[in-house]
Amino acid sequence: MSPRPRPAPGRTPTRRAAVAAGLAALVLLPSACSLPWSGPDADAAAARLARGLAQGELEGVPVVGDRAQVQRQLDRVLAGAAVLGEPAVAGGGVETGDGTATVPLTWRWRAGGEGAGDDWRYRSTATLEEVSRGGEDVWALRWEPAVVEPSLRGEETLAASALAPERGRVLGRAGSVLVEPRPVVRVGVDKQGVRRAEAVASARRVAEVVDVDAEAFAEQVAAAGERAFVEAIVLRTDDLGPDVRARVEALPGGRLVEDELPLAPTREYAAPLLGSVGPATAEIVEESRGRVLAGDEVGTSGLQRRYDARLLGRRGVVVRTAGGQGEPRELFAADPVAGKDLATTLDPRLQQLAQDTLADVGPAAALVALQPSTGDLLVAANGPGSEGYATATVGQYAPGSTYKIVSALALLRAGVAPGDPVACPATVDVDGRDFENYDDYPASGLGRITLEDAVASSCNTAFISARERVSGEDVSGEDVSRAAEAVGLGVDRDLGFPAYLGQAGPDDPAGQGETGAAADLIGQGSVLASPLAMAAVVGSVQAGRTVVPRLLPALEAPEADPADPLEPAEAQALRRMLRAVVERGSGSQLADLPGDPVLAKTGTAEFGEEEPPRTHAWMVAAQGDLAVAVFVERGDSGSGTAGPLLRSFLAGAARR
Repeated sequence: MSPRPRPAPGRTPTRRAAVAAGLAALVLLPSACSLPWSGPDADAAAARLARGLAQGELEGVPVVGDRAQVQRQLDRVLAGAAVLGEPAVAGGGVETGDGTATVPLTWRWRAGGEGAGDDWRYRSTATLEEVSRGGEDVWALRWEPAVVEPSLRGEETLAASALAPERGRVLGRAGSVLVEPRPVVRVGVDKQGVRRAEAVASARRVAEVVDVDAEAFAEQVAAAGERAFVEAIVLRTDDLGPDVRARVEALPGGRLVEDELPLAPTREYAAPLLGSVGPATAEIVEESRGRVLAGDEVGTSGLQRRYDARLLGRRGVVVRTAGGQGEPRELFAADPVAGKDLATTLDPRLQQLAQDTLADVGPAAALVALQPSTGDLLVAANGPGSEGYATATVGQYAPGSTYKIVSALALLRAGVAPGDPVACPATVDVDGRDFENYDDYPASGLGRITLEDAVASSCNTAFISARERVSGEDVSGEDVSRAAEAVGLGVDRDLGFPAYLGQAGPDDPAGQGETGAAADLIGQGSVLASPLAMAAVVGSVQAGRTVVPRLLPALEAPEADPADPLEPAEAQALRRMLRAVVERGSGSQLADLPGDPVLAKTGTAEFGEEEPPRTHAWMVAAQGDLAVAVFVERGDSGSGTAGPLLRSFLAGAARR
């Protein structure tokens, strides 16, 4: 896109208040003058003048003539320069003569914001006169517009327009474009030429058409200026209903403005992760230290917000004269600098496949897929029931029996092999609390079974019963935490985007108690995970080492350094048990998928205070160089609710 000039906003009293709060100018005090009557008073007057000009406020600066009139003239000259930010003004080298003093002033405007290289620098001159005030002589400013800029004459003022830079794109795998300028329509009310009462009435009608708060929008329209366009909502052009345009434009002042915004292919497409772009909030403007101005389109959430400085680039500016008798003259120009693209590992096809897979799921839901060989995050999809929440990457939920991958590793390390027998009773008592299997657990799966069968059939009581080693010592919470760390769960890492990698047990295991430790083994109790974390767990098993998710190739990924790394023999045993889940257990619906063998684990986790309790539905799987986690916040079971979604995704992923 080519740079678009943006008119400079009007100068308001709030500018003075902001400056008074701390945006003071750089002032250089001159050396003492040689004439005995000028001395420090002339120097002090020059310093006060420089400060006042930088602040746009001449209070405390004596002037020749009417102070209020001079202040109004200064305000008028500076009103159109707001997009330049606050100037730094330095005064020095005062020269005195017959009752006058000449003050050289050096001006610097940070045209592109804090740290920009294209500053507008120039010199001007101010003349002070020695006048009598209150019985004593003082130095007073002889005002003229050239004090601010040396070429200004008569009624000329400064007029600065910002040039918006081209925003960087968000890229996906192999340089594919995920976020780029796409057409939108700004729906609102244009007050120009419309009576105030009509505009307010139209605002309520427009709000009804586009489903926004009618009273709030009417108040915005009522408070706006007489010629303002007040925006109610921004819609993708494709999302504009067939009759919206006609209904809005039929109203007095109703208007639709065509524009472009950086957007993903669809509204739901990795939305919480990628984030959005919109008008800068007051907080963003303040935090930017001049890089962002009110009205700028900036990242407001997700990657767009975190990497806004990279994506936004640097605005340009054109400063011209305005008013006066002649044609406007260009005083300064700085070209905008385009933002830089941000590369990610997301796979466009798989991401869209995941969004389509979740499109009809009512509760909050997520599907995460990553590449075990690299850790590259290929998919981070949230269903419509998540309502904009990043369920996929930051959700914190009990993982249920998918956590048995971790517990099985802890038991392997305690000396229990996949083929070793373990007890799977109907119930098991732990410190007065009965634990049992899921409701339709087959009676044929009870009794003495192997650890591999316990994983395949997801026998809760077997894992709880097997927590004691042959020596009689319990598999400790620390043992389970170390096993979790070995497969990527429970370690806090900065991945360059908001991510929750799980919690493997309580902060204080010593105070947990026997029942809490038993609940943790089956993915309940104090254990929490996100879909991202569980994708890393099954991915680590597939890769045979700890997999750390990676989204941004340019960011140096944190190293996986578990205290007890996953050993090849352990990974092989886990793969054997997860393959049994598909061959003869709760994941059998994946058995006929074409391609590499599928490993899987289902999970159902109780939550809430209702009786019977509601349940989360999970399923994780790995096939070839793909590891997937599917989560539905409210479902019947892992195999019944999450299973069909995972199968649909894997089948679609195989079709290339």
